[in-house]
Amino acid sequence: MKKTLYLMRHGQTLFNERKKIQGFCDAPLTELGIKQAKIAGSYFQENNIQFDKAYSSTSERASDTLELVTKMDYIRLKGLKEWDFGTFEGESEDLNPALPYGDFFAAYGGEREKDFQNRIVTTIESIMSQGEYEVIFAVSHGAACAQFARYWENTSKIGIISGLKNGCILKFEFENGAFSLVNFINHDFENGTHIEAVKTATT
Repeated sequence: MKKTLYLMRHGQTLFNERKKIQGFCDAPLTELGIKQAKIAGSYFQENNIQFDKAYSSTSERASDTLELVTKMDYIRLKGLKEWDFGTFEGESEDLNPALPYGDFFAAYGGEREKDFQNRIVTTIESIMSQGEYEVIFAVSHGAACAQFARYWENTSKIGIISGLKNGCILKFEFENGAFSLVNFINHDFENGTHIEAVKTATT
């Protein structure tokens, strides 16, 4: 049975706006973040996409985003939380090391990169393996979405993606235990339009 996962990054938060490191710690959505969530929600409405099941990270910025997208009941999961950045939480993004982060944050009480990626992958695989639900919606975080996409990049139908902005949506197909990224939707928040990678993908 083929299933569809719409994995979305939360809207902009106060910490995003102020360039602060935000993983396990939390900050409220800004006015722009609320607008981003509503515009992302309009994408689903305009395309008549209805969810059978919905999930969010336990972080408030994710659950608030989900509630702006859909009014349906949902389940909050710690497994969908952002990377734990240890003692760097809440500090300026200027203190981040160069990418890729690797295991840098583990030395400061945070997560190893592979442990973080495995947490996200295992959580989403568990979500998609439950029940006969065909269309699943999940709201998570920037690094979480990127790590999940990176784990499955060899099966991506639109190539490797980058630039996961607040409110972006990644569409995956799930079949026989494997995920394929089939669309990547960012939004033009000035004009309320949606930019879909699948329309321009060459791979």
